[in-house]
Amino acid sequence: MSPVLTPRPSVPAARRPAPRPDPGLLRRAAPALLGYLLVRLLGLLVLARWAHLKGHGVWPTIATSWDSGWYLGIADHGYDHELGTRTNHNNLAFFPLYPAMIKAVAAVTPGSRASVALVLAGVCSLVAALGVFAVGERLHGRRTGTVLAVLWGASPAAVVQWMGYTESLFTALAAGALYAVLSGRWAGAAALAVAAGLTRPTGVAVAAAVSVTALLAARRGERRALGAAVAAPLGWLGFVGWVGLRLGRWDGYFAVQRTWENAWDGGAGTLRVLRDLLVYSRHPQLFLVAVSAVLLLFTALYVLSVADRQPLPLLVFTGVLLLVVLGSGGVYFPRARFLVPGFPLLLPVALAVARARVPAAALVLGGAALSSAWLGGYMLLVWPGPP
Repeated sequence: MSPVLTPRPSVPAARRPAPRPDPGLLRRAAPALLGYLLVRLLGLLVLARWAHLKGHGVWPTIATSWDSGWYLGIADHGYDHELGTRTNHNNLAFFPLYPAMIKAVAAVTPGSRASVALVLAGVCSLVAALGVFAVGERLHGRRTGTVLAVLWGASPAAVVQWMGYTESLFTALAAGALYAVLSGRWAGAAALAVAAGLTRPTGVAVAAAVSVTALLAARRGERRALGAAVAAPLGWLGFVGWVGLRLGRWDGYFAVQRTWENAWDGGAGTLRVLRDLLVYSRHPQLFLVAVSAVLLLFTALYVLSVADRQPLPLLVFTGVLLLVVLGSGGVYFPRARFLVPGFPLLLPVALAVARARVPAAALVLGGAALSSAWLGGYMLLVWPGPP
């Protein structure tokens, strides 16, 4: 059970002082951050060599391609005013925090907005790795936290962590919110949940984790938690409501998602594609098979996480994240990327690796790093669609 849900009996919950920041966290996380950097640098080197062999440049690939271009367009020109009828064309499907950060930082720094977006993603990835370490360390010790951060950097679709995408920013906010909940920092948890809700559609998973845990804590006497429970969803609800007002219809955001062919169908579409790929297709595309393997693996890891009795906020976050990703009837191929922020799902693996002998641990982490580097290059340079 999460520590925050078990107040010390000697001090009334409502009178306990707010937890103080941990000044030694960065020092303890240094090996985790170094390991994370090494893994991602390996991925970047493989991508650079692969791109050179194919006659492509690395910078345009990671800074301006696919969704990166949408965020840069929002930073440059703002949001659309009408719904329109064109498929995959309305930029109101993209949440505002990342493009707002790009615009704000680019206004006071030299260089292009694409370069700013890439630097922001890189900085956010390090903050995210620190947050992932902090959650792992709090639950299972420093060694597990270190392994968890490295595994997150070596996850199958980790190449997007150093692209002009929102996965790094969102993971940083999600990890910070979960750590704040675990340590009883309710105001911080709520603020980070609001920011996460302004970053990606799956911000609803962070809001759910904070709100559900905070409501249970408030029931046990944590008065500060009640405000966090109410505030946590306001970022996600605020953007969805703003899109509705902008388009003049209450379901405006969901109408935009339908123009992207991304309606929620409870998982029927996911099961249909899995069946077609793994049962009926004689020559399935390699990348789609890899995506399917990631979806099945992460679902199995969630079952293990429940069996391991992970703290409630982690289970709610990853459960809602999986529900949104697997329950969507939209495009199939980016779903491995959508699960990049679900780092708590890697905890069962991190625990096993942390307890293993050094040669076995090195073999697992090295294999994960190499496979992630290869898949990242394949996603961006061979697969014809978005990662």
